[in-house]
Amino acid sequence: MTEQGTTARRTPHRRDGGGSRGFEIVLIAVYGIFALSATARSLVQVLRDFSFAPVAYGLSLVAALTYIAVTVALVRGGRRSPLARVLCLLELAGVLIVGTLTVLDPQLFPDATVWGHYGRDYGYVPLLLPVIALAYMVLARRSGPVAAAGPR
Repeated sequence: MTEQGTTARRTPHRRDGGGSRGFEIVLIAVYGIFALSATARSLVQVLRDFSFAPVAYGLSLVAALTYIAVTVALVRGGRRSPLARVLCLLELAGVLIVGTLTVLDPQLFPDATVWGHYGRDYGYVPLLLPVIALAYMVLARRSGPVAAAGPR
């Protein structure tokens, strides 16, 4: 076995020159799970009785589409994707706005939404997920090729 073959096996595959993609894969998996669950929930709500709570059900559909978009952006562009960063900021804004509206004007939301009460029905993960994703993306930017090169 050659020295080059041994080195190649020990070094994890890196798309962007940064560290291991382990956490990124977990983040993509969590977003994928939320994309599926939010889509299923919103489709059932919309198809079952949209007229009962159109604002709540419409916002659940927006949440589902957001999770799908973030998942795709992370898969295609990784943790340094500008699109993923923008989508996570929009997601966080959505959670904060919808969460606040559900507290201030509960009559506007006669049924639960994915982002209602800051994601209470999902263990507040909808509130934490974009914060964690954005923090991870910021750290990935800091550990770019210059920082990864080490001391001179």
